[in-house]
Amino acid sequence: MSFTLSNARLVTPVGVVEGSLTIDGDHITAIGAETGGLDLEGGYLLPGFIDTQVNGGGGVLFNDSPTAEAIAAIGAAHRTYGTTGFFTTLISDDLSVVDKALRATEAAIAQGVPGVLGIHIEGPFLNVKRKGTHDESKFRRLDAEAVQLLSSLKAGKVLLTLAPELAAPEDIRSLAEAGVIIAAGHTDATYAEARRGFEAGISGVTHLFNAMSPLSHRAPGVVGAVLESDDIYAGIIVDGAHVDPVALKIALKSRPHDRFMLVTDAMPTVGSATKHFNLMGKDIRVENGVCVGPDGTLAGSDLDMATAVRNSVRMLDLSLETASMMASEAPARFMKLPKTFGHVAVGARADLVWLDTDLTVRGVWIGGQSDETLRKAA
Repeated sequence: MSFTLSNARLVTPVGVVEGSLTIDGDHITAIGAETGGLDLEGGYLLPGFIDTQVNGGGGVLFNDSPTAEAIAAIGAAHRTYGTTGFFTTLISDDLSVVDKALRATEAAIAQGVPGVLGIHIEGPFLNVKRKGTHDESKFRRLDAEAVQLLSSLKAGKVLLTLAPELAAPEDIRSLAEAGVIIAAGHTDATYAEARRGFEAGISGVTHLFNAMSPLSHRAPGVVGAVLESDDIYAGIIVDGAHVDPVALKIALKSRPHDRFMLVTDAMPTVGSATKHFNLMGKDIRVENGVCVGPDGTLAGSDLDMATAVRNSVRMLDLSLETASMMASEAPARFMKLPKTFGHVAVGARADLVWLDTDLTVRGVWIGGQSDETLRKAA
């Protein structure tokens, strides 16, 4: 069954095009000047957002409930804000929990949970010096047992965050060759250690600037290694609190924009009226728009992808086209998704978000099905 979205400003790889878009099944079949169908009132039609770092949402924390049902609830909460693809994120935990999370991801994909594309395993192979809010008692070295487990997902993609200075290059290489996407994060690596990790197969960094060795004039650190590279993808949290907007502007001037990805690092508070939760025995609450622990340490965010896009336009002075690319096409490429993901074009998947002229979400489609239809089917 086909339908048309008309009177729209289509944010495409070649710029903003005024017109209409026709969907048949789960793909875009035409872009033109048709009238009729659903009138988008001159609003923007963007590729749906792809978030590679989603710890929770809708009152659910993935660590507390590594199940397909939890993945569905988290996805539904974020879909409201334009996220049509996501990687449920497990914070540092025991390998037994990692195994449960991997199997839950397989089950969610088999059940057709809307939007789930895989899993992000953030730790436990991290550096205690840059632990953030992670529980250091869960930390461990990457070894053969872990490599085998992390390579065992039978559906979807695996993103692994690790500290490169604590992992053997041959283990990083083995994971990369098995199809695992690897990012450096929660790391105190030197510039040289970071570069060695990149050469071994690390292709991105988790939340640039946060929980990593900074750039200084005598020790470039992980930040320096990233800013020097035109190839490494960098996730950024654009909430005005995790990173000063000026620092992000400087980073954006130093390297190609298409190697930056908007991420939320979202916690259960997103899409929930309850603005506090428990994380590994710590009481976490939202203060001034960010999640903080009892000692004031940042503990993820209360950010959604639509707000991240708006903030990128308003705080970082980016065009909507660039912000959109960083929220869709860049993460799709980083995660090596099929080329039908992450852009508005004939033949692409009909994963779409409608924003009004204030950049507020008005509608969302995953595989051509509206958010309303998906909720009724759940």
